[in-house]
Amino acid sequence: MRHLKLAIIGDQFMKAHYFSDALRAVLPQAQLDIRTLELDWPDTPTVHGYGAEAEDPQLQGLREYLGAPHTLATFIGDAEVLLNHLAPVTCGMLARCAQLRLLAVARGGPVNIDMQAARTHGLRVVYTPGRNASAVAEFTIGMVLAQTRRITQGHVALMHGQWRGDLYRADRTGEELCNQTLGLIGYGHIGSRVTKLLRPFGCRILVSDPYAQLDATDRAAGVLQVDLAELLAQSDVVSLHARVTPETTGFMNAQAFAQMKEGACFINTARGPLVDYAALYAALQSGRLRGAALETFGTEPCDPADPLLRHPHVTLTPHIAGASIKTVKYAASLCAEEVRRYLQGEAPAHPC
Repeated sequence: MRHLKLAIIGDQFMKAHYFSDALRAVLPQAQLDIRTLELDWPDTPTVHGYGAEAEDPQLQGLREYLGAPHTLATFIGDAEVLLNHLAPVTCGMLARCAQLRLLAVARGGPVNIDMQAARTHGLRVVYTPGRNASAVAEFTIGMVLAQTRRITQGHVALMHGQWRGDLYRADRTGEELCNQTLGLIGYGHIGSRVTKLLRPFGCRILVSDPYAQLDATDRAAGVLQVDLAELLAQSDVVSLHARVTPETTGFMNAQAFAQMKEGACFINTARGPLVDYAALYAALQSGRLRGAALETFGTEPCDPADPLLRHPHVTLTPHIAGASIKTVKYAASLCAEEVRRYLQGEAPAHPC
């Protein structure tokens, strides 16, 4: 097997050694010339990119990235393969990295890659679909329980020295999942996994996704596929698992929250730009919604002055649902397998 030059750009989550270990596991006989770089994320936040566009024209349209293109291009140099997590890849970088032939991005989508430039340069780009589906699905169940069983309210009260025995009152306590209807918006890698974790609870499960059909096991278990309006009207808990597209940006707005069942809870472990957070706050303040659990925000890091951060019925986490060691190892193994396929002349498993 021929000599191969690889550049790995990891960070403090996707550590570079996970990539190199996975490469050596699937290519034990290969002559691998590996150079590594680790960015400072998550200690340094990414550029979110969903609000104002970047000043550098080459970075416009890219999302959730970290690093200066000039410095990154110098590091990549004459590498033939790049394994990447959060570094942006721009047209200017590709012009300087003429030897690059394969880019494996360890994410659920190439949001930090200029795909038009990649195609122009004949670059083979692959990604890692479902890399954190298990982690996010588990996290979603935790968020649902935190809201429906009043875990957050009890926790916050005790932190402030208040014993909320009143949460045992019939008019304030939560309901068990077996007596509730759970609505999932999106049935991709994460949404479909959430349905399977919810089924043992015995709840009624509704799914809305115009681009996917329920699998046979979910249909047999009684999961129902409905349109969005029916899901919003019938669900005690609405959980969001859609991608950010022009169609879905801000679609959970005042009108959508008004369609939700009175006293329902809203869960977002997907992406902040899907939601009009001012409308969500208004729905909580009016009592239309009983609570919300938010893992992502319209801009990240979120504004410390955002009133949602101090609302007593809101569970908050700083975009950590996908953070697990399994996610890291699985993503690295998918990238390594794509390198093996490339070297052996096979078609990519997950092309962009």
